[in-house]
Amino acid sequence: MPTNQYGLSLVVLRNVPLFSGLSEFELEKLSKVCGRRRVERGAFVVRAGEATDFLYILLTGRAKVTNTDEEGREIILAWLGPGESFGEMGLIDGSSRSASVVASEPCELLVLGKDAFQRCLQDNFLVAQRLMQLLVRRLREADRKIESLALLDVYGRVARLLLDVSVEEEGRRVVKKKISKQDMARMIGASREMVSKVMRDLELSGYIATEGDLVVILGS
Repeated sequence: MPTNQYGLSLVVLRNVPLFSGLSEFELEKLSKVCGRRRVERGAFVVRAGEATDFLYILLTGRAKVTNTDEEGREIILAWLGPGESFGEMGLIDGSSRSASVVASEPCELLVLGKDAFQRCLQDNFLVAQRLMQLLVRRLREADRKIESLALLDVYGRVARLLLDVSVEEEGRRVVKKKISKQDMARMIGASREMVSKVMRDLELSGYIATEGDLVVILGS
C-alpha cells in the first residue's frame, strides 16, 4: 500500500512536469495527500482490468505498459521513465485499467488517490491543461503506431522505433536505453528473429552502428 511521506513528497512534486507551475502553497497541499510506493523489478504496478483508484507518477526506474493478444503473447504499448504518469484516463471516466504496468527495474512511485486527483484538477487549471496536453500526445503516438503497423513493413517499423526512442547527443542520434530484441518485437508486432535480422541488415548497410550498449543512427 502507498505510504504518506509529507515533506519528501513536497521536494519531489516540484520536479514533476504535471505539477510544474503550481505555487508552493498548492504543492504543499498536494504533498499532504500523496503517498509513495516501491516496486521490485518484474513486479506488476497495476494489472489490466483492475479498478482505477490511483494516479501513479514514476520517480525512479523504468516500467513498461503491456497487454496481451488473443494467444496470450505480451504486447508492449509504451515505456515509462521518471516524471511520467499513468492511470489518468480511468480516474477521469471511471473505467477499469486498460493495460498492465510492469516494473522493468526497481521503481519508486508517487501515488495520488482518485478524490485528491479530481480536486487537484478542479482547483488548478494548469494541471488540467498539462493533463490534456499529455493525453493528446499519447493519442498522437497511438495514431502513429497504428499507421506504422498498417503501412510499414518490419524494416520500416524497426527504423521508426529506433528514431522514436533515440536522443540527440553531441550531434548524433543515439539510442541510449538498451531495448532487447524481444522487447522490440513486442513493440512493433514482429518476431524476435525478424527484428534481429533487420538490425543486422541495417548495421551491414551502414544505417546504424553499435558502440557497446549504444545504437548510433547514421546519416540522420
